[in-house]
Amino acid sequence: MTCRVMLMVSSMRGGGSERQTLLLLQKINRHKLTPHLYLLERDGDLLDQVPKDVPIHSFDEVARGSELYFPGRKLRQQTNHVGKVIDQQAIDVVYDRTFHMTMLAGSACKGSGIPRVSTIVSPPDHALPLVESRFVGLKRRRLAMAYHQSRSVVAVSQQAADSAEHYYGLPKGRVQVIPNPIDIEATRQQATLSQVSRDQRLTIACVGRMTPEKGHNDLIRGLHLCEQNWPEHLPAIRIWLVGDGPLRGDLQALWQQHSRGIHTIDFLGAQNAAPYIDSADALLLPSLFEGMPNVVLEAMALETPVIATRAGGTIELEHDEPTIQWIDPGNPNSVATSIREFALDRHSANQRVNAASRLVQRAHDAGNITHEIEALLLRA
Repeated sequence: MTCRVMLMVSSMRGGGSERQTLLLLQKINRHKLTPHLYLLERDGDLLDQVPKDVPIHSFDEVARGSELYFPGRKLRQQTNHVGKVIDQQAIDVVYDRTFHMTMLAGSACKGSGIPRVSTIVSPPDHALPLVESRFVGLKRRRLAMAYHQSRSVVAVSQQAADSAEHYYGLPKGRVQVIPNPIDIEATRQQATLSQVSRDQRLTIACVGRMTPEKGHNDLIRGLHLCEQNWPEHLPAIRIWLVGDGPLRGDLQALWQQHSRGIHTIDFLGAQNAAPYIDSADALLLPSLFEGMPNVVLEAMALETPVIATRAGGTIELEHDEPTIQWIDPGNPNSVATSIREFALDRHSANQRVNAASRLVQRAHDAGNITHEIEALLLRA
C-alpha cells in the first residue's frame, strides 16, 4: 500500500514553486507514493501538465455564500477546507511549499497529527514582509509554530535556511538544504515548443514577475546608462522582458522616459520562458534577493550564459569554477558594466557556460533530488 501525499501550492500559474511542485508530481515514484495536489485556485498554464493520475483539490471550487468580512475569515475557511480534504482523502503526509500554504497546513494538521514536510523557498526576513504585507508579526509567529511542528523543514538554499532559522527562532541545523532540481531534457524540450525570431542585436532575456524584489527597475536604469558612450563597434542591445505583474506599467513608463533609441526593451508578458532563454545571448537576473532561482537553472540547462546579482541562493550556483557573471544587487551602474563586459568578452561567457552545465548535471539532477524528498516524505 502506497503512502498518500498531498502537495500544496497556491496555483499553477508558472512561478518557481509551481514549476518545482509540477516536477515532483511528475517524478514521484508511484510504487511508493500516491500524490494529490491541493490548490487555492485551480488556475494556471501548468495545470495541463499535471499528470492525469493526480487528483486536484482546490479551495476556489467550494461554494460559499456571501458573508460578512472580518480579518482572518478567509484564512480560517481555507484551513478548514484543507483539513476536510486531508480527512476525506485519507492523506498520510502533507508537503507544504510557500509561506501561505505552510500556515494553512500547520493549522489544519495540528489536531489530526498528520505529519508534514515544509519547504522554504525564499529568505523569510526579506520575503515575508513583501509576500504577506498585512499582519506580518502575527503571520511570522504562526509560521514559526508551523515550522516547529513540521516533521522536516527543507530550504532550497543555505541562504534561505540560515535566514529561516534566525527569523523563526528554529534550532541551528533544524532546516535541511535540498536545492531546486532541474529536468534538463524536459527543459530542452520546452525550449523547442515555439520559435523565437531575433536579429543581429545582442539579445538578453530577463524572466520574472514584475514585482519590486525582482529588480527590473535596476535593469532599465542600467540599460539607460549603457546608451551613454556605447561603443560603435558593438551591436545594440535588445532586452526581452518575459513576465507580468503589478509594476509593468511603471516599468514601461520608466523606459519610455529614459530611452535614447539606441537599445530596445520588449515587454513580452507571460510566456513559456524556455524558448526565449534558449534563443537569447544571455539571461540577466537583477533580483534583490532569491531563494534558488529556477530561471538560472533553466539557463544553465540550456547552455545560455548567465548574468545575475549576488543575491540570496543565487550565489550557491557557483562552486569551484566561475558559472555566472556577477552584478551587485540594487546597482544600475553594476548592471551597465556587466552588460558592456559581456558584449566585449564572449569567450569568457562560453567558459562559464561549460562550468554551469557541469554544475546542474552534478548538483541539481531531478531524479536524485526527487529521491531525497521522497525519503523525507516516507520517513514522516
